[in-house]
Amino acid sequence: MVVSFDCFGTLLEVQPPTDPASAVATALADRGVSVPPDWSVAYGESHTTVPSGVEISLTEHVVHALESRGIDPDRDQCARAVTTAFAPDVRIRPGARTALAAAAHRGQIGVCSNCSVTGLVHRALARSAVDRSFDAVVTSVGCGWRKPHPRAFEAVAEQLEASGDTLVHVGDDPDADGGVEAVGGTFIEVGDGSLETVPERLRELDR
Repeated sequence: MVVSFDCFGTLLEVQPPTDPASAVATALADRGVSVPPDWSVAYGESHTTVPSGVEISLTEHVVHALESRGIDPDRDQCARAVTTAFAPDVRIRPGARTALAAAAHRGQIGVCSNCSVTGLVHRALARSAVDRSFDAVVTSVGCGWRKPHPRAFEAVAEQLEASGDTLVHVGDDPDADGGVEAVGGTFIEVGDGSLETVPERLRELDR
């Protein structure tokens, strides 16, 4: 058995910016990048055709949004702005450490998270002091696929040197995290306070 966990809403609680477009605009302006007057509209528009299940980075979206208004931005500055706008203020969810320890007792453990901000999951895990090293950390922006697409789960299973049908995935969103069942894996749904039930549910799978 190998176990992967969703990150945000499952292992960690993160306070995102209340107005992402405004947060990104401020960070862009601080770096000398021109921000169009209708930025909130540009930010909310779709500027590329993305196949179902495919993830593109928020940095790419920001670049395309600026280009749609005739601005040719510096991509590195855009990437830094996005990183600043989404600097994570995190806390560990109750029961997370116990659930991780129970999973690690059975084999390799990983994280499989939908996130379009490059590096955000790694930074959030580091800042959380979750006190656990992971055998794999797979994000949608890193592998190019968003859960529930099977390729997202195949990516984490591959990094854990396992097949999809041996993967147990723990998450709070049945629509996204439940997609593990499409590769033959097992979904453990956790909501508020139910991370504490993970050790017993893993024991049940052992039987």
